[in-house]
Amino acid sequence: MNQWLRVIGLLGIIGSVSAPVHSAEQASPATGYDIHVQVPHMMPDGTVGGPFHHYCKGISDQILQCLLFESTDPKAKLVAVEYFVAKDLARKLPAIQWHRHFHDHQAEIATGRLQVLDVPEEQAKKVAEAAAKTDGVIYHLWQHGKEFPDGTVTFPQAISHPFPGLTSTK
Repeated sequence: MNQWLRVIGLLGIIGSVSAPVHSAEQASPATGYDIHVQVPHMMPDGTVGGPFHHYCKGISDQILQCLLFESTDPKAKLVAVEYFVAKDLARKLPAIQWHRHFHDHQAEIATGRLQVLDVPEEQAKKVAEAAAKTDGVIYHLWQHGKEFPDGTVTFPQAISHPFPGLTSTK
């Protein structure tokens, strides 16, 4: 069993953090985004963005996926998606590709900027320990200051990453 599923299951994070969005009969892909993490990102233009609220869930034994919002307002815009990928999987990529798009969550957590929210401190520590065993890749879909997502995708980085992400457009 992967670190996410083990941490989530053993700690009872899912289901105890907040009321379920759907009943068992109404389960959907949106069900289970119960891990709440807040952290700023280094935007491709060199500015610090956020902090962004990540709502995450495990989708396999090696991947956690997160929906990123600028706030916790119920009408907050979904601005990005981040994947937490087991290091042994992510580091199979060519080094140049990894460096352009991925960042080491262990280094990011060490900065002290990451906050695990909505759970007791002991559970937050265990979530952070599990996250430290992954690398992250962020797809920023709704650019700051834009009225709507226009097809531009950028790749922000952790502030701890040595090089800002690169931009890819339409």
